[in-house]
Amino acid sequence: MKILHTSDWHLGAVLYGHDRTEEQQSMLDQMVEIAKETQPDLFLISGDVYHTTDPKTAVQKMFNATIAALCKACPNMTIVVTAGNHDSGPKHEIFKTPWEALNVHMIGKFDKDHLESHIIEIPHKGFVIALPFTNDRFLPEDIYQQLIDLTNQKNTENLPIVFSAHTAISGGDFTGHEDVKDQRVGGVDLIDVSNIGNGYDYLALGHIHKPQFVHTGKHNARYCGAPLAVSFDEAYPHSVTLVDIPAHNATLTNDNYTVVEIGNPRPLLTLPNPNDTKEFGQWEEVLAQYEALPDDTKAYIRLNIIDPESMPSNAFDQAVAQAKDKDYIFCFINAKRKTAERSNGPQQMTVEEFQATDPWDVVKMFATDTNDASFDEKDLKPLFNEVLEALKTKEED
Repeated sequence: MKILHTSDWHLGAVLYGHDRTEEQQSMLDQMVEIAKETQPDLFLISGDVYHTTDPKTAVQKMFNATIAALCKACPNMTIVVTAGNHDSGPKHEIFKTPWEALNVHMIGKFDKDHLESHIIEIPHKGFVIALPFTNDRFLPEDIYQQLIDLTNQKNTENLPIVFSAHTAISGGDFTGHEDVKDQRVGGVDLIDVSNIGNGYDYLALGHIHKPQFVHTGKHNARYCGAPLAVSFDEAYPHSVTLVDIPAHNATLTNDNYTVVEIGNPRPLLTLPNPNDTKEFGQWEEVLAQYEALPDDTKAYIRLNIIDPESMPSNAFDQAVAQAKDKDYIFCFINAKRKTAERSNGPQQMTVEEFQATDPWDVVKMFATDTNDASFDEKDLKPLFNEVLEALKTKEED
């Protein structure tokens, strides 16, 4: 069975208020062209079709037109689309019945009473276990293995089994994700890959934006990654993954995978130049690189500045003015202090530093700044984590 595995399209996402329809449409067009050229048996989207649970009508039309184009380009191809944590599960399934007439399966909600609805058979080719994003507390114990066992009962022809899940696996490379905590990434709890069980041939993962294999000892689990960068920190190639599975229980190697890079007509560019050895620079040197950009550079621009106190008061206005009448678009200044050394007074942080700091570290900074002699990390940290988890649960509900 040949699979085109993609995820995390985040259609409708904007970048610092800038519309990205042009790039997103280009990405979708490339998807259709890749499918047309390779003619896979399965086109699989492992969650986060949209960036919000309430995408604009124009964004939904863009997605629907792409699915229709895929059906036309590959008439014999099965399409399976699962909802991610950015999607609305119920809305995902509104047109479930008419889509199925085109061999398109939209799986938005976990149905514990009808587990077979999560198993999609591709006649004489294989099976797909399609599990949409669901908070772990709503999943029955051993549900992954239950679904695999149920699929194996149906698999009388010994065909490949693909398990699609939108989740965060421990030990991965989470570069580009802002919300990375000890046990959560992007608002999703981390799980060990062993929790998903045994008996699948390929674990098609979504949620983490950097393409990578997950260590299972079998070379059979992969994040295909986002096909389009969502943030400046996703400074790596973006792609889709083609997987060729010869048979059930076959051993997969690198030869079974083909990574197809997706081009971006307006990439995200951070200065200092990515080829430099340093990620941040002084205002004057970064400004010089910025001013040296050719006027026809089609890119979004972020300036990484060290020692923000040395920037002029009108630095932002200068950066905005520099982009006037140019093809590139200025987004923001990412300021970072030169050292982490503490002064005698309270510690100050930029907004970006505050957002990237673990909440418990903020608590410790406050205790230090206020000289709180009663602060006991051993006793207070478990209580703090309990309150933080309760707040997250309330927010999700």
